[in-house]
Amino acid sequence: MYTKEQLKRLIVPLMFEQVLTALMGSVDTIMVTNIGSAAISAVSLVDSLNILIINIFAAMATGGAIICAQYLGSNQKDKANQALKQLIFSVTLISILITIPCILFRRPLLTLIFGSVEKSVMDNSLSYLYITALSYPFIALYNAGAASFRTSQNSKLPMAIAFGSNILNIIGNVFFIFTLSLGVAGAALSTLLSRIISAAIILILLKQPKQDLYVDSYLSIRPEFQGIQQILKIGIPTGIENGMFQFGKLVIQSTISTMGTTAIAAQAMVAMLESFACQASIGVGLGMMTVVGKCVGAKEYEQARHYTISLTKLAWIVCIVFCATIMLFIQQITSLAGMEAESAKLAIWLTRIVFAYKIIFWTPSFLPGYGLRAAGDVKFSMITSTLSMWICRVVVTIFLVHTFHMGPLAVWIGMGSDWTIRSFIFLARFKSNKWLEHKVI
Repeated sequence: MYTKEQLKRLIVPLMFEQVLTALMGSVDTIMVTNIGSAAISAVSLVDSLNILIINIFAAMATGGAIICAQYLGSNQKDKANQALKQLIFSVTLISILITIPCILFRRPLLTLIFGSVEKSVMDNSLSYLYITALSYPFIALYNAGAASFRTSQNSKLPMAIAFGSNILNIIGNVFFIFTLSLGVAGAALSTLLSRIISAAIILILLKQPKQDLYVDSYLSIRPEFQGIQQILKIGIPTGIENGMFQFGKLVIQSTISTMGTTAIAAQAMVAMLESFACQASIGVGLGMMTVVGKCVGAKEYEQARHYTISLTKLAWIVCIVFCATIMLFIQQITSLAGMEAESAKLAIWLTRIVFAYKIIFWTPSFLPGYGLRAAGDVKFSMITSTLSMWICRVVVTIFLVHTFHMGPLAVWIGMGSDWTIRSFIFLARFKSNKWLEHKVI
């Protein structure tokens, strides 16, 4: 169903887009390192919560994109456009319902998750959460719009918007953090403004009728419960999977928050680099959902298998390149970030250990799951990922921290065990072909 050139036009911009999107959060972390450990710790802690919430929106966008892709694969363009409208309605409502309590109850929320942290860290965290929470509806709408363009095989547009957003975010950080001396609040303001502009641009461009998926009028959108139900059927299990995954990270983060600012800052840098190293591969996974979704919609199941295998191999190669590059330049990265000596030393040591293992096991633990979800096999993916994460990441990490006092290394031992177990389970599920037996539309 796809030529090599069509796949290239879809996948390559997606890879760049994911890298650029990840850079937005990384830029905030790197630029506040010059303010001190309290600032970088605050941004790291709040971003753990922000990522949890943003993943809920990403799951909704995933659900909508899979429905739209399968409708397009079965040549039902009108139904695909109706599904897009219901996606926009759903993410708007859900994002507002999440934003309000996050702003009103931010102090008890942060206290509940992270417990007792230093006063300077808590003060910075409250400020950063208040402002970034205002951006939730805009990142939700951007995700929905970007997913629709990818499904229409126009992944260059979201990439261009992500690039412009990053440039705007960097300029905003320089102005708000260093010129106006607003600290972490400045980093948050820059992120908020760049997300507002990104959402506005993608929603305007989504009104063009020349593309496969478009919205003729936002004012005419009305809830259609059958369409919303289809999206939620994919979106809820995916959201639970992503949410539990990030919630587990929060539990681990609350354990790290008791280790002092040196360990928190080192862990924040390693976590940022680990996340960044796989963003291009995640871009391949997002492209896989579009490709496999259309194949399944057209009942081309053998092609769905073929593209899942070939794109997983591509993602593996990309992951190896990014990991090896970061390992090679880790000393320069920590120096450029202006990390304090003890935090930098710990971050360098952890990065080399984590990335050596990540090269082998990360890709098979994640990429086949994109193909499974695109075919509608979301419950299996949700159950597997949730159990593996809680048993390996959370239980193993807490046990190693409290029993053997291993510090941040315990986090990555738990994560490595999660990657390993999930790799074998997903590969066995893919080989069984049971993932192709689900009906979505």
